[in-house]
Amino acid sequence: MSNPLVNKVNKNILNVNPYVPGKPIEEVKREFGLKSVIKLASNENPYPPSPKVIKAICKAALTVNRYPDGSCFELRQKLAKRLKVAPQQLVFGCGSDEVIVMAVRSFVEPGDEVVMAKPSFLVYSLASAAAGAKLVEVPLNGLRYNLPAMKAAVTSRTKIVFIGNPDNPAGLYPTKPELDEFLKGFPEDVLVFLDEAYFEYIKAKDYPDTVRLLKKRKNLVVARTFSKIYGLAGLRVGYGVADIEIAGILDRAREPFNVTSLAQAAALAALDDDKYYLRIIKEQTAERERLCVALAAMGLEFSKGATNFIQVRVAKDSGEVVLALMKSGVIVRDMSAWGLKNFIRVSIGTPSENTRFLKVLKREI
Repeated sequence: MSNPLVNKVNKNILNVNPYVPGKPIEEVKREFGLKSVIKLASNENPYPPSPKVIKAICKAALTVNRYPDGSCFELRQKLAKRLKVAPQQLVFGCGSDEVIVMAVRSFVEPGDEVVMAKPSFLVYSLASAAAGAKLVEVPLNGLRYNLPAMKAAVTSRTKIVFIGNPDNPAGLYPTKPELDEFLKGFPEDVLVFLDEAYFEYIKAKDYPDTVRLLKKRKNLVVARTFSKIYGLAGLRVGYGVADIEIAGILDRAREPFNVTSLAQAAALAALDDDKYYLRIIKEQTAERERLCVALAAMGLEFSKGATNFIQVRVAKDSGEVVLALMKSGVIVRDMSAWGLKNFIRVSIGTPSENTRFLKVLKREI
């Protein structure tokens, strides 16, 4: 007999399919009896954090018997100075995913509309569906955001428009002219959420400086994270930048002590070691180019994005390709959950990991 409590569940939750992350290395080792497995599925930095960060984590570990600073005071001050914004414009989350959830909690009620691209980062739809929103999903134009169509989809019931800048899974971004045109005449009472989890990787001149836009537009939230280039995915710390009033509202939706003391210490130290991370960006950019050349030589279509991952079209069902790669000890992302049944996504690994991926892929396609 079914648990009668199930009949009392918030019906919006039943409309949400749980997020399925890439399989952990140890699980794949157990499942297939493998000794060596590499993971190129979750857009992680393949290198550990800088030595300064490790040292800061070890020092902070001595005080984990105390609750963390709920306001992230030191991190707030340092980040505000770097971004040239007021400290009160920042809100911190357990990864930038939580900042997305804060925005939905703060502005969306059942029946409201939320506009997003399709496909795009899954958390936009998961958080919105859980809030009872109507998802207005605008198909991509090729692999790029169709910003004019997304703007046209905004109605009097729209509360948030989500824009990946750059996007996941294609790794492409709306250019400054495209974003400027999108924002021209855009309703001031609709929140535009700019998800910039990968912005550190981009050096292109046409990439929009969204934080500067906050001086003129009060309906923007710019979200960033320490999970990607800074290599702190396991500690979960992200942040949003917004108008002071909007940041204050988002902070009301924040869970108490949501950023741990270890995460705060690590993020602070990471901001002090630009040289270490710039070296990683340089290497991963070169490796991305090498992978693109190799994929083209195999006759494969792919999105040459500006991030630390590449989306690749394969001739077979993507699930079959992913399973074959996994049996050979290479974990990549099956894009079926995004509605892309003939696509995989591969993160940029170390040079040796990338070489191994290419060797196995060539054998399986």
